[in-house]
Amino acid sequence: MPMDGTAAAPAYLRITDVTKMFGDFTALKDVSLEVNEGEFVCFLGPSGCGKTTLLRAIAGLDIQTAGKVEQAGADISALPPAERDFGIVFQSYALFPNMTVRRNVAYGLENTKMAKADIEKRVTELLELVGLPDQGDKYPAQLSGGQQQRVALARALAMSPGLLLLDEPLSALDAKVRVHLRAEIKDLQQRIGVTTIMVTHDQEEALTMADRIVVMNQGVIEQVGTPQDIYGRPATAFVADFIGTMNFVPGSVIADGRVSVGGTELTVDTEGRAPGTVVTVAIRPEDVAVHDADMSSENAFEVTVQHMEFLGSFYRAEIGSGAFADHVVQADFSVNLVRRNDLKVGGTTRVSFPPAFIRLFTGDVR
Repeated sequence: MPMDGTAAAPAYLRITDVTKMFGDFTALKDVSLEVNEGEFVCFLGPSGCGKTTLLRAIAGLDIQTAGKVEQAGADISALPPAERDFGIVFQSYALFPNMTVRRNVAYGLENTKMAKADIEKRVTELLELVGLPDQGDKYPAQLSGGQQQRVALARALAMSPGLLLLDEPLSALDAKVRVHLRAEIKDLQQRIGVTTIMVTHDQEEALTMADRIVVMNQGVIEQVGTPQDIYGRPATAFVADFIGTMNFVPGSVIADGRVSVGGTELTVDTEGRAPGTVVTVAIRPEDVAVHDADMSSENAFEVTVQHMEFLGSFYRAEIGSGAFADHVVQADFSVNLVRRNDLKVGGTTRVSFPPAFIRLFTGDVR
């Protein structure tokens, strides 16, 4: 509930206990999720995790086996796609090759009772909106991949849907166009305020575009949160491993706030775990800090630099130490830091694992 005491607005899209079976295979298992009006949500996960199946259930393209889908307070669980309020953009664009850009965008409008002049006006507005005001008389084959995707987006928005569904819309494009278009799509979504759900397997797309990310794995939701939450506070080892790069080192709880790792003890929030609990210590490479002389000695140890890879603005180093049971840990060091400390393969230095950046997971998750 908001701080002013007013009731929170009801979710625009509510998915409750949705299960989808394909024969004996469970593609979705008791999935529940709420999406707010105007929100940009990404379904993120590896191939086969259920993200596209969930999107198709929302669209009515694959009706769920069990569970409920509600949109704007109405139960749409059994409605066919034509009776649901959404626009959709596919990875393959799905444009009609024998129709001009204007005809493609106008296709859905032509099946309504809208006057021809109003259709022309709406199509002109949409082509302006997606940055293609002068491309209306061309055919899809005369456009680049990025331009074709803009046309598909304009067509999906033509009927002013309450919900925009994007099924891996950028994966067929080259990297440079993809980066440019994802910024354009996010900007467009914010300007028109349409509730949007995008399926992607690209974590960078999700992190840069989404208001919230839904991480899926094997038909269930692992975690829902902002990009900052998902990256900085992963709820499960799967999320920690799938998003970004994460080091995993086995250990065990020895006391409240203390974990044994290899030949040393770490200070870390043990979150009430009992002494003797087997855990996995997780820390991202960019959070491993080179231990300068004026730093505290907390979670600091001597390491040997075993390998260094130059990645432009930083080096990714592999460091080893008996302090963490001879496991190799990756650490990202800025170019300036490497120069200043004269770090090199075979050399030694002291690093620390800042307690605030360590995550613990119960069990050995390697």
